[in-house]
Amino acid sequence: MNEDSSVDASSTIDILVSEVGPRDGLQSIDSIMPLAAKKAWVDAEARAGVREIEVGSFVPAKLLPQLADTAELVAYAKTIPGLTVAVLVPNARGAEAAIAAGADKLTLPLSVSETHSLANLRRTHDQVLNEAHVIADMIRALPVEQRPHFEGSLSTVFGCTLEGAIPDAQVARLAEGLMAAGCDEVGLSDTTGFADPIAVRHLIKLVRNVVGDKALTGIHLHNTRGLGLANALAALEGGLTTLDSSLGGIGGCPFAPGASGNIVTEDLVFMLEAMGLRTGIDIDALLAVRSIVEKALPGEQLYGFLPDAGVPLGFTQATRTKELV
Repeated sequence: MNEDSSVDASSTIDILVSEVGPRDGLQSIDSIMPLAAKKAWVDAEARAGVREIEVGSFVPAKLLPQLADTAELVAYAKTIPGLTVAVLVPNARGAEAAIAAGADKLTLPLSVSETHSLANLRRTHDQVLNEAHVIADMIRALPVEQRPHFEGSLSTVFGCTLEGAIPDAQVARLAEGLMAAGCDEVGLSDTTGFADPIAVRHLIKLVRNVVGDKALTGIHLHNTRGLGLANALAALEGGLTTLDSSLGGIGGCPFAPGASGNIVTEDLVFMLEAMGLRTGIDIDALLAVRSIVEKALPGEQLYGFLPDAGVPLGFTQATRTKELV
């Protein structure tokens, strides 16, 4: 790690941008990025000011060989001061491995579509909720200072390519079930790219009415139908403060047909900063990270409007402006 590779955790931000490319991006493509390139990616984003990165998933290597080195990447990322190292865990066994590796945040996906849950995790709703109980008990057994943050993600919450629309009552019941199982919070995930701004506002209100405002702060959006940033804006208007995104927009869910493309980190950060919302991320440094990913994944397409158009003449980031005041 570069000696000056660190995140300034003391500076104030308004919105947390959580980078999910090393997990959600890489799991959806055939190419396997070398560990050294993954380390360089994480290191460069952290130096750019990204404060939370989902570095991988603790799933069997035979299912996702692209993420087989997650434990090693967690260990490396933990050496970067101020960085929250997040991982996805499909079950208690994965959570146990994530805890042993030292991850700061665990996310357990619970698809509100049971058909998708069976395809993705091979578990029913009740089985996933039981896994959440086991994971929560595992975390509570640790010393307080060693306990990772535990999020239950409501996947396919905006609709499923296998089932279609999911009833509100089912979404509310599962959100309540995750909190009762011991999750610290729940998140909304547009796994299939079905979301629109009205649906985003509706589901934020629905779930917050069940779990409370403090237990729902984040959302994971895809740009499958070009509504990613519009949905992000609706999430901000609904009071959410954490937005997932992927460098270059790579990613999707291999178990949800047609669910392509996360929102582009570069475009999201530009939008937020242009709105006067501090992310703590240096846009020029963030754009420079693309070269690492492009070099490590030749032939894979990266997306984004800002990388093509560039930053407007005279543009000043909110992060820099407010820090100077």
